[in-house]
Amino acid sequence: MKPKHFLAFSNENAERTDYDIVPEKLIRGESRQSTLNMFSDPGNEFHCGIWESAPALWRVSYSENEFCHILEGRIRITDEAGTSIIVVPGDNFVISAGFKGTWETLEPAKKIYVIFERVSEIGT
Repeated sequence: MKPKHFLAFSNENAERTDYDIVPEKLIRGESRQSTLNMFSDPGNEFHCGIWESAPALWRVSYSENEFCHILEGRIRITDEAGTSIIVVPGDNFVISAGFKGTWETLEPAKKIYVIFERVSEIGT
């Protein structure tokens, strides 16, 4: 018997969403992405799951705090000042709310994501 407040990552609990990067953010590449959301809290502020993306480059502006663990692929993240980092499988990092720049999936990629965003802070 599992503990009352325990939820294992499992496809049976997941909600898959396939979507495209909005055209005004897409710079080049395929717009196809998907999430397999494993958990969202009742207040809709905390989410975790698996994200996948085809190769593409797009503009990002974070209102959330996001922890990422790269499972597959290579990704280049560049801030507004032009400083960039490339992350690969096994890398862990956090992008904090307020980050603006570009996200480039250099090859098909998959990551575990954990997102926290206060509902009261959305749109501020």
